[in-house]
Amino acid sequence: MTAGETSVRRSRSSGDSYDNIEPWFEKLRALPPDDEHHEDLRAEVIRRCLPLADHIARKFTGRGEAFDDLEQTARVGLVLAVDRFDVTRGFTFLSFAIPTIMGEVRRHFRDRTWAVHVPRRLKEIQLRIGPATEELSQRLGRMPNAPELAAELEVELDEVTRALVASNGYQTNSIDGITDDDRDNPAPPIADTLGADEPCYELTENAIAVAPLIAALPAESKRVLVMRFYENLTQSQIAERLGVSQMQVSRILAKTLGELREQALG
Repeated sequence: MTAGETSVRRSRSSGDSYDNIEPWFEKLRALPPDDEHHEDLRAEVIRRCLPLADHIARKFTGRGEAFDDLEQTARVGLVLAVDRFDVTRGFTFLSFAIPTIMGEVRRHFRDRTWAVHVPRRLKEIQLRIGPATEELSQRLGRMPNAPELAAELEVELDEVTRALVASNGYQTNSIDGITDDDRDNPAPPIADTLGADEPCYELTENAIAVAPLIAALPAESKRVLVMRFYENLTQSQIAERLGVSQMQVSRILAKTLGELREQALG
């Protein structure tokens, strides 16, 4: 069982249960579509699973959309999941329904607006991620990861990752704004929920900035940097390895670091 399924099971309503719903799908499959009881049985399956859709809708509150709209969209996703689920594959309904419903809610955000500029290529990939996620979830019995999505879509892993990140760019909210879920549950301003500055972020940004500069260094300079800052060798140890003086190593380091600093700041 996935983490998403566990969370959903713990949060489900105390009334109707969608645990062990698979026998209902077996009954539904046994009836031909034109049977007079088929539609009644389908409606009963949907009714039992409505708490699942409502639970997922609540996960998306606080993003600028009314809860009623999210709830309606999630329920549309539930109907799609019920109609598409193939019980003969031996997987649980939850493993298929959760990504299907979440995909429908995400499409709701996608279709309304993009708050930031996103390249057209990433938008096209993002449009294909939802259907691919549903198909792989049915096939694998769990949520697919990014490499599996990339293989299914026949695109680069980097493109899938960027498209998934870009999917958060539909709408923006002021950090001073107060959000709620339209159910009289006000939340504190977004700014109050933000953490402190993380110094590691600046280090990461610096590393990304100098990576291409380091790659363009002469072999000797690059090797000295690796031994000094990756292998944590002293200048004397580096000199011994290279068969040069400690003074030469010091000069190489000083010159290389100075050039990197000048190019990065420039």
